[in-house]
Amino acid sequence: MRDAAVSGSGVGSGYGSSGPLHPPLVLLGGGGHALVVSMVAKLRGWRIAGYFDDAPNAVLGAGAGAPAYLGTMKDVKRVCEGDAVLGHGLLADENPCCIVAFGEISQRERAIHQLREQNLSMPFANLWWNDAALLELAEARVGVGVLLALHSVVQPRVTIGDHAIINTGAIVEHECIIGRNSHIAPGCVLGGRVRVGDNTLVGLGSRVLPGISIGSHCVVGAGAVVTRNVPDNTIVVGVPAHEPRKGLLHDIVTHNS
Repeated sequence: MRDAAVSGSGVGSGYGSSGPLHPPLVLLGGGGHALVVSMVAKLRGWRIAGYFDDAPNAVLGAGAGAPAYLGTMKDVKRVCEGDAVLGHGLLADENPCCIVAFGEISQRERAIHQLREQNLSMPFANLWWNDAALLELAEARVGVGVLLALHSVVQPRVTIGDHAIINTGAIVEHECIIGRNSHIAPGCVLGGRVRVGDNTLVGLGSRVLPGISIGSHCVVGAGAVVTRNVPDNTIVVGVPAHEPRKGLLHDIVTHNS
């Protein structure tokens, strides 16, 4: 999978969201988060060519005007590119780009791995609800496959890794660093100079005080207030945020698996 591509905006290295013309967009995932991704894409003038999901009855495919179901994740190369063995891909002449539209972090990571195994050349897109010129003005550094959902705010000199999600209404203050494939959930506020590692979920409505570091593969529970650093592979909940007791930890892991 080609992680670097021609930029439509000058920020990051994926197709951006502010150019006058976009290639067709393929969504990798069709669940609830894909509905959010689809809305941002339509707001910014993208044409959605369809979606891939291992569940053919995914919610994105329901209702009038729903995107076309293109197949399972194993079908991406066959449909979008084709090759000497598979033949000409259905979308090959349209030069589509794609974005991971699964919401759950481990499922996103699995999808990215599947794409690399298929040796795709299709580039990732960035979807930003606001004008990319604002990110340029703010000197933000944005990777590929990044979603900035509706009413999210990214302040000056923020760095956002590949495939990260800054979800609806989240605020990322100055000089924060967001790791690869991490998810800043709706309504979160990260104070200035916060660092979030790779594959970490910062849950709904949580608050992270300025200068705090949260490691990789962490979960910050909904509504938590993080007042001290969080090491890798840690779950924290509550006010102030702390590691949960064993029984509660089991419930959290079960709920998020």
